[in-house]
Amino acid sequence: MPPFTLPAPLALARSVDAVPEAPGWTLEPKWDGWRCEIHTATRRVWSRHGTDLSRSFADVAVAAAVLPDAVLDGELVAVLNDGSGVAFDRLQSRAGRRGPRRGADFTVHVALFDVLAVGDTDWRPRPYTERHTELLRLLDGGPATLRAVPTTEDVGQALKWVGALAGVEGLVGKRVDAPYAAGHASGWVKWRQRHTTEAVVIGVTGATPATQALVLGRPHGGVMRAVGVSLPLAQQVRIAVAPLLNAAGGGMQELPGTVGGLPGADPVRYLPVKPEVVVEIEVDQERLEFGRYRHRPRVRRVRGDLTSELLDEGQ
Repeated sequence: MPPFTLPAPLALARSVDAVPEAPGWTLEPKWDGWRCEIHTATRRVWSRHGTDLSRSFADVAVAAAVLPDAVLDGELVAVLNDGSGVAFDRLQSRAGRRGPRRGADFTVHVALFDVLAVGDTDWRPRPYTERHTELLRLLDGGPATLRAVPTTEDVGQALKWVGALAGVEGLVGKRVDAPYAAGHASGWVKWRQRHTTEAVVIGVTGATPATQALVLGRPHGGVMRAVGVSLPLAQQVRIAVAPLLNAAGGGMQELPGTVGGLPGADPVRYLPVKPEVVVEIEVDQERLEFGRYRHRPRVRRVRGDLTSELLDEGQ
C-alpha cells in the first residue's frame, strides 16, 4: 500500500502561450479527456477532484489490476471504435453507470504519464526521468488500453503530435529533474493549440471592469444561440467594444453555467445587448461541443467588417 492517503492531490499545469524550448524540459501530448488517479492494487479510480470513478470506469479498474501495485496519474480517453478518433463527450455517458454500456461506440483507454508510488515506496520525490522510466517498466506487457504517453525534448517532434495524434489538443511541459508536487507547485506548464473564429456579442456579464466578459452567440437555423462566455476582456478590447453595444431591453437574464464553459457552476447573469457586434475570438476547439465552447474563448478584437448575417452557421 502507498505511504500516503488516497486519493493524493495531483499535479496541475499552468497555461502558457508558448511551448518551452529551453534545455531541461520534456514535452508530452495533452490528451482531451478526464484526469484520473489509479491505485492498481485496490482497483480504485478517482477524478482530479477526488470523486470515486471506480464503478463508472470498472473496465479501467479491472485492466489496471493486472499491473504491479502502484499509484498512477493519467487521462481517461474515449476512443471511438470506428477508428475516427476520440470523443470527450462520450465520457459523460459513463456518469452514474457501472462500467461500459452494451453497444457503446467507444472504448476507454488511459494515457498514463506519471507514477506517485510503487508498493509502499513514495516515488513523488524522485525526478521526472526516473518516474517515467519506472512507468514504462510497470506498463510493459500490460493491457493495450493502458499506455504511457510519449515524451520528447525535441519541440519540433512534439508539435507534430498536435493534430496528428487523435485526441491531442496541446502539449504539457515538465522539468526533467523536478519531483512530483501537488497543484501548481509541480512547475508543469500546458500549451493548447488555438484557433480563431468569429462570434456575435449578445450580452455583457461581470460586476467590475476587471471581470467584464461577453456572452457570445452564433446564428443557427435563423436563431441566435448562446455558445459561450468569454474570458474577462483586455482593457483595449473593452474600450473598443463598449461604445458599439446597445442594450436589448428586458433586464438581466441567466445562462446555465455549462454554456459558460463551467460545468456544475451557478447560472451566469448577464445584460442582453442587440446582436449587432461581431468579434474575433480565440478558442481551443475548431467546432462547438454540445452547442457551446467547453473552454472560455478569448476576445481578440472587434470585426467591424462583419455582421451576424455573414457568419457561417456550420462553424
